[in-house]
Amino acid sequence: MRCDSGTGTPGGAAAAALWHRDRDAVMAAGGERPAGRMSAEVTDSNPYSRLMALKRMGIVEDYERIRQFAVAVVGVGGVGSVAAEMLTRCGIGKLLLFDYDRVELANMNRLFFQPHQAGLSKVEAAKGTLRNINPDVEFEVHNYNITTLDNFQHFMDRIRGGGLIEGKAVDLVLSCVDNFEARMAINVACNELPQVWMESGVSENAVSGHIQLIIPGETACFACAPPLVVAANIDERTLKREGVCAASLPTTMAIVAGLLVQNVLKYLLGFGSVSYYLGYNAMQDFFPTMRLKPNPQCDDRSCCLQQEQYKKREAERPKTETVEDKEEEDMKHEDNDWGIELVSEISEEELKAASGSVPDLPQGITVAYTVPDQQTAPDNAEVVGDTGQSLEELMAAMKSL
Repeated sequence: MRCDSGTGTPGGAAAAALWHRDRDAVMAAGGERPAGRMSAEVTDSNPYSRLMALKRMGIVEDYERIRQFAVAVVGVGGVGSVAAEMLTRCGIGKLLLFDYDRVELANMNRLFFQPHQAGLSKVEAAKGTLRNINPDVEFEVHNYNITTLDNFQHFMDRIRGGGLIEGKAVDLVLSCVDNFEARMAINVACNELPQVWMESGVSENAVSGHIQLIIPGETACFACAPPLVVAANIDERTLKREGVCAASLPTTMAIVAGLLVQNVLKYLLGFGSVSYYLGYNAMQDFFPTMRLKPNPQCDDRSCCLQQEQYKKREAERPKTETVEDKEEEDMKHEDNDWGIELVSEISEEELKAASGSVPDLPQGITVAYTVPDQQTAPDNAEVVGDTGQSLEELMAAMKSL
């Protein structure tokens, strides 16, 4: 049986060669292109890129610039594998893939992996499939856990010097991991370098997700407004229940991956409005968007250092009137005949009683908790000494009250 060239199965390269030969022969004879095959309109030197329409519609001036970029994808699971495939089909110059898992039959609910790849490392399986899709892309794979000490250092080295030209940094890092420990490792690395990256995630109930652009010093990093499990310093492994796995829908994974790669293309090729944060709630088809400011009291020291450097750069930049400032001025109304007031769903008393600062959020989004300000206790404050009891002992003592 003849195998399709994009399946990653043996014989894919030969099928691709036959496909191109047949197409050229038919076109040379003046016939129509074979049904189901690549459009004959693609006449440039990179027939795999599907970005020509962006140039012809006047959206992108030079779509072939996509070949000049290198992107690192950390986590080749439900979101990462689909994101890598989309970037490959768009003709990205280089992809660096990081993951330590192997392909299992349970992964067949994804849009990417196939049963015959079971047992292979995800990065090697992905490399084989992607290379058959577009052999012009350069691939670099690393099958290890980035959170270990030795691997983390190598991970940083590849971000710093694994660009399209060896020795130069990658252009963007995509976080497609499924745990907070790996996200924090990526956050630490990108803050220290510094490196622009995009974070993505899908909820455990599989019906919502998000993407977020993180520019060290300019926007909030992952540690500036961390999930509660990170802020409370809880061991994530204690939250997992035996025999229970987070739900995974190929639809939600594909939607989040599409939003992520669309944001990548806008960022790299410079068109449209790049989303700093974009959420997705499948239950209401709700897409909240906002921009998170960095936390001056972030626990990551490198983030605070990047914030200071960003402030210095902004102070040295010549002052110009921005469009946002003009829009805010135009929205001011001295007359208010109808007595209309804009009020928050959270009362002023609740805001004052909050343990930390509450950011400005768009409609439909509320904070689940606030990070307490780091303040030193006054001299006359009572301080509870360390009893030496474990958390389990303290919880047992509370239940006995």
